Amino acid sequence: MSAEFGGRSGRQGKLSQWLRGRRPKEAADEGGREALLLAAAGAGLPLAPAAHPVSGYRCSCDRVGCPTPGRHPVSFAWQTQATTDRAQIERWAGHQPQANFITATGMTHDVLDVPLEAGREALDRLLGSGVEVGPVAVDDGRMLFFTLTRGTPEDEDEWWPCALDCHPETMDEHPGLRWHCRGSYVLVPPARLPGDDGQSVRWLRGPEHPLPDPLTLLEPLTDACARHVGEETDQATAAWPRRH
Repeated sequence: MSAEFGGRSGRQGKLSQWLRGRRPKEAADEGGREALLLAAAGAGLPLAPAAHPVSGYRCSCDRVGCPTPGRHPVSFAWQTQATTDRAQIERWAGHQPQANFITATGMTHDVLDVPLEAGREALDRLLGSGVEVGPVAVDDGRMLFFTLTRGTPEDEDEWWPCALDCHPETMDEHPGLRWHCRGSYVLVPPARLPGDDGQSVRWLRGPEHPLPDPLTLLEPLTDACARHVGEETDQATAAWPRRH
């Protein structure tokens, strides 16, 4: 259900295969959609049905011009609907065979969501240092690190329900990082993404890995994000035409 990493060179090779969308051969024939969903629920990730892409970039929902096709829950009551109950998930998966699923964050787990390149750098650093890294998924140009939830902290200004990027006042501290906690959700693998290229949300490390404390991952992720943002800024500056 996940790409296991051996030595450093083997880990990098398999990681590169996943990020290019070509999974290692031993992972290609692993369990189907329902098995993956049940494994996520069995790891304590509460699930709820989501929309799915239709004919490329359209969404299965009734909204004309849906801005997030295939990426949002079906029900407005998704927070109370989300569950780890095996029988319910089997019913949903059987009755809605094309549906994606979301997992509601802030209940049992949070998700640290970073740009793909920054995530690749941080993951290699964490694994190389022997840090316990939990489940990790790839979602288009983002990498999702699943962690334990921080719950409801005493200092409400320290954490935020985050469906978008960080609040403006925290962007300098956490550039490019999205911390999904209370009131947010992410797609859970396997999920089909809009487009005609067959992209999907997939596990890089499956839910069999225990959820870590987010604080053990935060520094490497924010450092990698800062370098990523800095490199993008430098490239944009270099490409900007100079005035003579």
